[in-house]
This record gives sequence, C-alpha cells and structure tokens, in this order.
Amino acid sequence: MKKSAANILREYGPFPGAERVNGVTFDGQHVWFASGDRLNALDPASGEVVRSIEVASHAGTAFDGEFLYQIAEDVIHKIDPKTGHILSTIPAPGNGGDSGLAWAEGTLWVGQHRGRRIHQIDPETGKILRTIESNRVVTGVTWVDGQLWHGTWEGDDSDVRRINPETGEVLERLDMPEGAGVSGLESDGGDCFFCGGGGSGKIRAISRPKGK
Repeated sequence: MKKSAANILREYGPFPGAERVNGVTFDGQHVWFASGDRLNALDPASGEVVRSIEVASHAGTAFDGEFLYQIAEDVIHKIDPKTGHILSTIPAPGNGGDSGLAWAEGTLWVGQHRGRRIHQIDPETGKILRTIESNRVVTGVTWVDGQLWHGTWEGDDSDVRRINPETGEVLERLDMPEGAGVSGLESDGGDCFFCGGGGSGKIRAISRPKGK
C-alpha cells in the first residue's frame, strides 16, 4: 500500500449559519455541501456561498449530472437543484447509519459509518446491489477515473484512501493533518478532492495523486 501525507491546496469556511459540513459533491461549477438543514452551493474560485436550498442534509451528498441526492437521516432524497424540490425518496441502506454518497455507473454508492462498508444501490428503489467491506469507519465516498476512494475518521486520525472495489483492499492512503477530519469526499473530476470537515465547518481541497 502506498502512503503519503495529504497535500492541502486550499481551505474554505467556516461559513455563516453552517456549523457543520456533512456531505460534499461537485456539479462541475459549484461545490454543494450539506450543513444539516440546508444544501449550499460554494463557488470554489471565490470561496463564496452563492445559493442555498432548505432541505434536511445530515450526511452524504451526490450529483448525477442533473440531480442532487442527499442523505437525510434514514432516507435519500433526489432533489432538483434548479427548483430545490424533492422529486423522490428511497430508503438509505444503513437505516440512519449512512455517511458518504457518490454517483457512478448509473447507481448510488453509500458509505456506512460504523458499519464499515460501502453499498452500491439502485437509485430508483434503494435495493442493495453489492457491498464492499472496509477495515475503517467510512465517511465520504467518491469515484474518479474508475477508482473508488473513501474518507475515514476515527478519533484524531483521518485519511482518504483508494480501495479495490472488488475486495476492499486498501491500495493507497493520504493521511490528513491532525485535526483535519474528512466527513465528506468528492473529486472535481481532475486533480483534487473536496473534503468536508465535519464540525470544523470547513471544506478542504487536497491534491489527488496521479496514476493508479
């Protein structure tokens, strides 16, 4: 397994009225982050929040190219970002113990926090299609370039790790600085990850390693 220290490129926040950053996702222009009772759109160039949608947002957030998905306690809402309306709702696989959320291969990938696993689920029904076991608490989840990455956060230790999606084996690990926990994780599709910082109320951009 390859190990290295995470290279923090930029910190955003804390943000007024948002004490926590739960989930994060990226729509190609804005970083959307969940703060408990709102989804907020952050301009990563200016660092300003440009829009908010009032919706329960307790954990992971995902974007499928058109719609947002948001974990709200024991369910996942599908949200139209243009109107802020909830279009549909499915059960979350962890019954309230869910954490990260990502969109890939036409499906949702849901982290289970203390369950230490990642589920691939049908976005229409919530049916579990496959399960990947982890040896650490799972927070954020993201797919990029065919690679599955997830965040972990236990005590004062937090990291971002790439795992084998078939076996769960850890292939690479980026260790976060002390006090910089990862509550949500999303790739920008290029050279960086956006990491939610939980109760710090911050979002951190870190470098994504090149190659496999």
